[in-house]
Amino acid sequence: MLDVCLLGTAGMMPLPNRWLTACLFRYNGQGLLVDCGEGTQVALREAGFSPNPISVICLTHFHADHCSGLPGFLLSMGNSDRTEPITIIGPKGVEAVVRSLRVIAPELPFEINFHEISGAEEDIEILGYHIHAFRVNHNVICYGYTIDIPRAGRFDVEAAKSLGLPVNMWNPLQKGKTIDFEGKTYTPDMVMGSARKGIRVTYCTDTRPTQSLVDSARDADLLICEGMYAEEDKLVKAKQNKHMTFYEAAQVAKDAQVKELWLTHFSPSMTGHKRYMKKVCEIFPQSYLGEDGKFVELDFTED
Repeated sequence: MLDVCLLGTAGMMPLPNRWLTACLFRYNGQGLLVDCGEGTQVALREAGFSPNPISVICLTHFHADHCSGLPGFLLSMGNSDRTEPITIIGPKGVEAVVRSLRVIAPELPFEINFHEISGAEEDIEILGYHIHAFRVNHNVICYGYTIDIPRAGRFDVEAAKSLGLPVNMWNPLQKGKTIDFEGKTYTPDMVMGSARKGIRVTYCTDTRPTQSLVDSARDADLLICEGMYAEEDKLVKAKQNKHMTFYEAAQVAKDAQVKELWLTHFSPSMTGHKRYMKKVCEIFPQSYLGEDGKFVELDFTED
C-alpha cells in the first residue's frame, strides 16, 4: 500500500489556505517527499505526520517555491532525534543549492547524501521505491517524478515442490534471494510467476505539456499535475512562463490514460477554482482539485 498526501498546493507564494508545493509518499514505513516549499514542515504537522520517517527528498527544480522550506524542514528532522542519513535527489547542482540553504541550518545530527540527475531521464531504486525522473519543459532545468511500487509475481508452490525445495527455502526465493541447496543453485525466477501490476503515481509541476510527461505517466493510478491557470485569457501567459492550464493537464491525463488526476500548484491570482472543473471534466472526467492535506491510500489491484 502506498500513501499519498498533498501537503502544499500553491504556486509562487503561500496563501492563507494553501502552503507552497510539497507532496508526501509513504511505503513500508519509509517516507519520500517531493519538493519542499515554504511552510512544508507546518503542512506536514497539520496533515498529522512527522518528518522523522522521511528518508528521501526529491526536488523538481530550484525555484524558491519548491525548495525554500528545506532549511526549516531539515532542522525539524534533526529536532525529532533523527540520526539516520537521508538522500536528496534533484537536478545537477542540487548539492550546492542545499549547502547554500543550510547556511542557516549548519548542524544536523544526520548525514545528507546527494543524487544529481543530469540526463533527460534516470531511474533510481531506493528503499523499495522505483523513481523515474524525467526532464520537462520549464524556464529552468526541471524534472517530474514517477513513483513506482513494483509487485512480484505469485509464488508457484507446485514448481517449488517439483524442484524438491523444502518449505523453509521458499520465503528467501519469494523475497528475491538466490539460494544454494544440496549442491545446486536456485533463483527466484524458477518459482515465481510474471510480475504483477504495481502502483504508479506521477508528480509533475512547472512545465508545458511534454511527451516525456505523457510517456512517464502512462497508466498511472494517479497523476498529480500542475494547473497554474484556468482562466481562458491566461493561455498566452502559461506559454510565456512555461506552465500549464487546467485543460492542458486534463489532456495530458487523457493521453496518458491515467486513472485519476489531481490538479495542484495554482496561481495565487486565481479564485473560484471549482467553477472551472466542469470544462476540465469534459476533457478528463476523473479530474479533481488538489487541496492541502488531500490524502489517498493506493493498494495493489487483485489479479
